[in-house]
Amino acid sequence: MRLTAEAYQVPTDAPEGDGTLAWTSTTLVLVRAEADGHAGIGWTYGPAAVVPVVADLLAPVVADLDPDDVPAVWTAMRRRLRNAGRPGIAGLALSAADCAVWDLKARRHGLPLARLLGVARREVPVYGSGGFTTYDDARQHRQLAGWVHVEGIPRVKIKIGESCGTQVARDLARMAAARRTIGDDAELYVDANGGYQRKQAIRVAHAAADLDVRWYEEPVSSDDLTGLGLIRDRVVPDVTAGEYGYDLVYFHRMAPYVDCLQIDVTRCGGISEFLRAAAVAAAAGLEVSGHCAPHQHLPVAAATPNLRHLEWFHDHVRIESMLFDGAVPATGGSVPVPLDRPGNGLEFRSDDARRYRVA
Repeated sequence: MRLTAEAYQVPTDAPEGDGTLAWTSTTLVLVRAEADGHAGIGWTYGPAAVVPVVADLLAPVVADLDPDDVPAVWTAMRRRLRNAGRPGIAGLALSAADCAVWDLKARRHGLPLARLLGVARREVPVYGSGGFTTYDDARQHRQLAGWVHVEGIPRVKIKIGESCGTQVARDLARMAAARRTIGDDAELYVDANGGYQRKQAIRVAHAAADLDVRWYEEPVSSDDLTGLGLIRDRVVPDVTAGEYGYDLVYFHRMAPYVDCLQIDVTRCGGISEFLRAAAVAAAAGLEVSGHCAPHQHLPVAAATPNLRHLEWFHDHVRIESMLFDGAVPATGGSVPVPLDRPGNGLEFRSDDARRYRVA
């Protein structure tokens, strides 16, 4: 089996930012797994430095392995990363490679990837995600109104915690504006990206009580497990975190402190580890939510019984629609799982992507 990787840096359609970070471009790293004339694809979002990790560390240890033996392939890659450090860039590489290997196996056998994994649902519920702190009122309104009133997505999320929690008045004003835009029937979610302190996060939730916020993501740093638990027990919205989980132990530690565990298949260790993390959540009585990279998540989301929903993240939806044939819309608030094509049902548009390639 042969593993290769390429990186593509795509400018955003407008400056984007959240409580603790701002950006004007996003880098997609695509991994190909090839064997017997077939090729599978997987990807992650992260620095171009992921590319040499795939080429120099992962590719050599899987070259002689049977691509159908996905657990053996995953274990060999994970062991190779021991001294490189599993969290971070190495974890992104492992995740994209594992997704590519699963896709390769499905294509070699002529099966939709969701069928290979086993289908729990044929459509995956999504929530519209964007509402960046860099947006003005008009742009936020257009985005949220498009999701709810045009596409029929009944749940949407905006970013708060602006400037590391120093702009609370604007956070609350933007939350109120979001509620006016979406009306009373749609669910309103917020994401502070760890921008608040513990009591500050509780005060914000109480100040927004009349807005019926249902989802309070990373009100404090996801590293502050005690803080997440304290806030969870003192506010009405579900408190959630987990998108920065790079291994199974992370999710096991976090489960007692949140109402829903987020898992990112492009960070956690790929499809192999996503399924294990979802089982950890189920053992704790929790649902899980897929974080970003929506089309990479679809097959494993379809296979996860305790999935709540999937993040329909504006930045990644745009990139995946630009660069992959087979990308689908989220009309009505759910996305159909590709069950009529082998693998993940996507084909990478190499010609269209060429101008964005950086590695």
